[in-house]
Amino acid sequence: MKRSIKKIAVLGSGVMGSRIACHFAGIGVQVLLLDMVAKGAEESSKPAERNKLVNDALQAAIKSNPSPVYSKSVTKRITTGNFDDNMKDIAHCDWIIEVVVERLDIKQQIYTRVEQFRKPGTLVTSNTSGIPIHMMAEGRSEDFKKHFCGSHFFNPPRYLRLLEIIPTPHTDPEIVDFLMHYGDLYLGKTTVLCKDTPAFIANRIGVFSIMSIFHIMDKLGLGIDEIDALTGPIIGRPKSATFRTADVVGIDTLVKVAKGVADNCSTDEAKAIFNIPAWLETLVTNNWLGDKTGQGFFKKIKSAEGKEIQTLNLKTMEYGPRNKPKFQSLEAAKPVEDLKQRIKMLSAAGDKAGEFYRAFHFSLFSYISFRIPEISDEIYRVDDAMMAGFGWEIGAFESWDTVGVKETVAAMKAAGHTVAPWIDEMLAGGATSFYKVENGRRMFYDQTSKSYKAIPGGESFLVMSHHKDKTVWKNSACRLYDLGDGVAGLEWSTKMNSIGGEVLEGLNKSIAIAEEKFKGLVIGNEGPNFSAGANVGMIFMLAIEQEYDELDMAIRMFQNTMMRVRYSSVPVAIAPHGLTLGGGCEMNLHADKICAAAETYIGLVELGVGLIPGGGGTKEFVLRAADEMHEDEPETITLKNRFLSIATAKVATSAQEALEMGILRKGADEIVMNIGRRIAEAKKSVIELYDSGYTTPIQRNDIKVLGRSALGALYAGINGMWRGGYATDHDVVVAKKLAYVMCGGDLSEPTNVTEQYLLDLEREAFLSLCGERKTLERIQSVLKSGRPVRN
Repeated sequence: MKRSIKKIAVLGSGVMGSRIACHFAGIGVQVLLLDMVAKGAEESSKPAERNKLVNDALQAAIKSNPSPVYSKSVTKRITTGNFDDNMKDIAHCDWIIEVVVERLDIKQQIYTRVEQFRKPGTLVTSNTSGIPIHMMAEGRSEDFKKHFCGSHFFNPPRYLRLLEIIPTPHTDPEIVDFLMHYGDLYLGKTTVLCKDTPAFIANRIGVFSIMSIFHIMDKLGLGIDEIDALTGPIIGRPKSATFRTADVVGIDTLVKVAKGVADNCSTDEAKAIFNIPAWLETLVTNNWLGDKTGQGFFKKIKSAEGKEIQTLNLKTMEYGPRNKPKFQSLEAAKPVEDLKQRIKMLSAAGDKAGEFYRAFHFSLFSYISFRIPEISDEIYRVDDAMMAGFGWEIGAFESWDTVGVKETVAAMKAAGHTVAPWIDEMLAGGATSFYKVENGRRMFYDQTSKSYKAIPGGESFLVMSHHKDKTVWKNSACRLYDLGDGVAGLEWSTKMNSIGGEVLEGLNKSIAIAEEKFKGLVIGNEGPNFSAGANVGMIFMLAIEQEYDELDMAIRMFQNTMMRVRYSSVPVAIAPHGLTLGGGCEMNLHADKICAAAETYIGLVELGVGLIPGGGGTKEFVLRAADEMHEDEPETITLKNRFLSIATAKVATSAQEALEMGILRKGADEIVMNIGRRIAEAKKSVIELYDSGYTTPIQRNDIKVLGRSALGALYAGINGMWRGGYATDHDVVVAKKLAYVMCGGDLSEPTNVTEQYLLDLEREAFLSLCGERKTLERIQSVLKSGRPVRN
């Protein structure tokens, strides 16, 4: 049966329910969001009064930061109501998601009402994080059971990519397949098939990790700030590390899950790890539950300097100033860009940090070995769940591979840790890693067949680095791969994936090779961000040394490279994700096709450091403004909108917003919901463009610039911002340079100009601003602190 989802019902509008509703609305689905009749409005006949609970919850979600929606405009797809008046409306829904309070009796009451109105064949799923799925289906009709399973989203649903699908013995396998596919393709999720075991996969492993860290911390005499320094980005974990994560999630939630595992997993060999330390019980007793109660492991206070975050001392249970821990091994590892290399270094370190990492890894590796096949038959599902649900950059089994399985097992046993028998069997059989790559496909070790199998869906989740055996060309920053089917792929790895001379060399060389040997080129990477922009350190160095000829040459090279992207003889598709700023945005603006991940934060941010976009970005916005001009509106409208985007250094907070800002082009570019699919989609686009008879575009010589008439209007606006205190003196200097370029200079009347004319103006303005002391102060501030000084 072909199934499509046009309308869903979300039952329960709490933190999770309202945000799940927002995420579905964001992908274009109509949503019915229901909750109880507001307290005190039971006798009212006014919908506004009866629906106050659900409406307030939805508004709170929409106003929350970070935003649960890709664009505020999508909220019009959400209709609200209450269980008494509107439950009948679920008859028109294709999928009903229950997100009410975590009590089995209340959920079963809701399902009884759902069965009154639900049409046969409608999907029903629960977002429970702990109640066994099979228990919720008890007493229901056969059709209900057949179409029912768990669908566990992680909070916040827009940003955390994990969706756990948990079937019961009665769930139709076709329904499971549909939800796995829909979650991946349409919701952009890493969909993980779970067994109906306590806490499923991610929370079982994630909470074990946290509880294990608590016990190791006590044993080694480490403090909260030290643990968060050790368990954050340095080992590929989120900035919130361990204790900040607990505060965000809720300490009561953490304790509840831990106790749930301890109570319900009688055969868990590490059950003692889930025992709650006395200091953790004290936090719960004191109602210090984290962000929801205003204090937990951390507390925000007002001090003479402003707001200050204090840390809890677990021995005295008093808050005090945060400290910056110093571990010699951490300082040595920080400059190392490669995460796996860092993990290996830290795990082998001789200081207390190294001691912590070994204790933590031994405990984690032992635990995950025994969870196969209890919670999952396949190891890759465990890793997928931890990366997508807890934000780990690499999974637990992959971490084990990184430090060496054979060597670690020996060290674990020497330290008193055990491993599951299948690990010993795997090593005895000659397999020494959990993963390997063959012909561009990632393979995992299957403990049942004692062999390697391909991870399903490999074609749709193209990873460039898996094609290292097909490297066509490389330099110290870039690699060009043969991705198969006549398509080349370029990726680079620099700090924040910034674009300097070696990356520009890589782009030019890759395009030249693609023109000679391939159908086209895909540009993308697997770093946390696509690119934070041009190498401002290099710009600062040349500017401070007043090497203006070299600086002029560097800007020309950047511009020429971007134009090479636009005017190559083969199609170029780019697959951005995460931060795509400044020069990274300019590169995208010149591509034949952008296949952007939904979570792409893209914009021209150069004004923030006292510069204007100098790699063709200003030119491209002028060109697009000219193409958008309509006879029935003032010509300056589109130019003014484009000017404001650059002048305010506006960054789109999603690919959808980038489309609304005109960075992505309607009908030409594409938004890819699942970040893992974007490179495969870009490859497909290259082939489609090539097969449709790709022809090199012709450079433009018909770009209408407005000269003095628009320049006067923009200058007036800039001066108004300055008088209102919204712009500094230097902001005015930079904005006027930008206005001059975008108007085509001081022309007496509107004129058609070439792209090169605008590029020359752009470059001259960029160079002159590099000679401004206040611009150099801003760049220096960014290099030192990561943010520009306001001067």
